[in-house]
Amino acid sequence: MRLLLINQFFWPDTAPTGRFLLDVARAVEADQIQMTAICGVCGYGTTDDTPRPPVRILRPSATRFSRDVVGRILSYGSFLAGALVAGFRVGRPDTVITLTTPPLTSVFGRMLKLSRGCRHFIWEMDVYPDIAVDVGTLKSRSMLTCIIGAFADWSRRNADGIIVLGEEMKVRLIARDIPEQKIHVAENWADGTEIIPLPFPEGPLVVHYSGNFGLPHDIQTISAVIAQYANDPRFQFVFAGGGSRRQQMEDLCREQGITNALFRPYSSRAELGASLAEGHLGLVTQLPQTCGSIVPSKTYGIMAAGRPLLYIGPREATPARIIARFQCGWQVNPGDAAALASLLEKLNSERYLIFEAGARARQAFERHYDRLIAAARIVKIVGLESAAVSAPVSDLRKTSYSVAPVPDRPKTAAAG
Repeated sequence: MRLLLINQFFWPDTAPTGRFLLDVARAVEADQIQMTAICGVCGYGTTDDTPRPPVRILRPSATRFSRDVVGRILSYGSFLAGALVAGFRVGRPDTVITLTTPPLTSVFGRMLKLSRGCRHFIWEMDVYPDIAVDVGTLKSRSMLTCIIGAFADWSRRNADGIIVLGEEMKVRLIARDIPEQKIHVAENWADGTEIIPLPFPEGPLVVHYSGNFGLPHDIQTISAVIAQYANDPRFQFVFAGGGSRRQQMEDLCREQGITNALFRPYSSRAELGASLAEGHLGLVTQLPQTCGSIVPSKTYGIMAAGRPLLYIGPREATPARIIARFQCGWQVNPGDAAALASLLEKLNSERYLIFEAGARARQAFERHYDRLIAAARIVKIVGLESAAVSAPVSDLRKTSYSVAPVPDRPKTAAAG
């Protein structure tokens, strides 16, 4: 069987979409499936130093990814043009998986299905053009939005299957008149062997944000609380990564002389676990209007680290559902800075709540969101399960980690 993977990012790039695709490639036996990946040149951030995967990697574009608007458009266009040529030069694939970086890569997958007779699956990491409209990049009724939507939906309706990251994303596609039977919900994951629970830090309560902090993320709520607790020695806020919102936050803290907010670069894959362990709470934020057009993938790394989620976003979104299901964190409505401040005061004085929620987060992660378990869901949806590497769930739980003991609840505290 021949499998063709198409996405702008792939090993050794560390962009989340490339990592997920890499994990799926490693979840099947290379001697049973010939895998080819068409991707762009590295340039997202840090470099993955793990061994090269058993995949033939083609990089038809020499234009590096850029985060500014013009550079991003140029890198998208260059990649799509190069991928179009490379895709028709490689041997006929049996199955094609296209991701959504850049947008409309699925149209190319549809063209390959028409011309080569292969199966085509779309893995929707972001729903386009919805996400561009939600963050104000495109107008909802503009001609460009309509054109992008028409092409994207044409490829969706003719795909053999569409993989989405949460129930709210499925609702989005159904609203776009995509047949429900084509849509498969498979949440993202993290690697529980790379990210393990480490002892909680001493000292101030640390709210930790890891990864890209960009346009889809709520900044107003957390920035208001940071301003409220400016230079308060009881609290510390750490932002490790990049993005336009992160730069906005850094500029704000510099202008106001706020010293208990720290800003660090992206962590390498090998250093991510230690970085996440710096925090007591793993921060995830999302603008309400983006519910369903994105699903924050940083959720799963936080859970792998044994840290509870602090989610500022809508209740209908996947992180809020995970929190409600497993009692592994707290959800705050965007704009409710008073509720967030009250919560931080409570958690600072009753830290056992953090330790207990963190333990539940890791337990839920091991059962549902560890790499081998979750990647196998994608393999099954695409129909490659006969070639999947067998990894019993019980094997994933045999390793015990040295974690700081959870303090007993104070006898005066009310249970529940």
